Amino acid sequence: MNAASKFTGFTLGLAAVFGIALAVGATLGPEPTESAHDSNGHDSKGHEAMSESEELPAGLMAGENGYTLRLDTPQTTAAANVPLRFRILNRDGAPVTSYVRSHDKDLHLIVVRRDMAAFQHVHPVLDQAGAWSVPLDLTRAGDYRVFADFTPDGGKNLTLGADLRVAGNYDAQALPAPSTTAQVGEYTVALNGTVTPGQASKVVLSVSRNGKPVTDLQPYLGAYGHLVALRAADLAYLHVHPEGSPGDGVTPAGPGITFYVDAPSTGDYRLFLDFQHEGVVRTAEFTVSVAGPAPIPAAEPAGHGH
Repeated sequence: MNAASKFTGFTLGLAAVFGIALAVGATLGPEPTESAHDSNGHDSKGHEAMSESEELPAGLMAGENGYTLRLDTPQTTAAANVPLRFRILNRDGAPVTSYVRSHDKDLHLIVVRRDMAAFQHVHPVLDQAGAWSVPLDLTRAGDYRVFADFTPDGGKNLTLGADLRVAGNYDAQALPAPSTTAQVGEYTVALNGTVTPGQASKVVLSVSRNGKPVTDLQPYLGAYGHLVALRAADLAYLHVHPEGSPGDGVTPAGPGITFYVDAPSTGDYRLFLDFQHEGVVRTAEFTVSVAGPAPIPAAEPAGHGH
């Protein structure tokens, strides 16, 4: 994914995230080629049809535009090194084998526990038959959401989601309180900027180490930072756009990394920033509360003496 694309980098790629939809299960089949709406604007089950101008946030569906995310095993047992295999199926149910490279990878896989207490950003390997595979650290049991961020050859960028259940003792965690700083070992990441729903909001994340600004960040996935943003209410995946790119002669290698965040609604969001320094990729985590825009004062009525 290039630096001007969604990051679905917060591929910071703030992982458009929310609205009226509920998360969908992990094993939906390929989408039908035609929608079944009657003359009254209802689908085949009697629900009101969504207008063309309305779009679900990314990651809430296992299938979109004829493509489907299919996990080989949607349930497993907690362990430190669990193999995950999955496929992206096309409209005909056949595995997709050709992808457009984005942010240095053909596919980005985000795996997060539903309480967002566990997060992984990994890059699976594709075999000739169209099956992706990658080992995951699933030592913490619970219900997980798996997001596949990819662009099929000849298609547009998609983020599909599926559920993964990990059996074991589940230690559910409360969402951390909103904060503008995150600590990762010796590193502190500060978040500056206000996210307003319904518009691209500029956010700068600044990296320091032991109190000193870091000015020699290393490129990671085609940028100095990769941001994922998820809405806490339903794990909708936010579209985040980084500004600039390494080597363009303009974008500095820190301490600040600038993103443009599109939050579709108010509510709490969880942000995960991957950055690389001295050959090590680290992840800073934030909770951000997105409030509505300031109300417009009502105009005073015209009267005598005004």
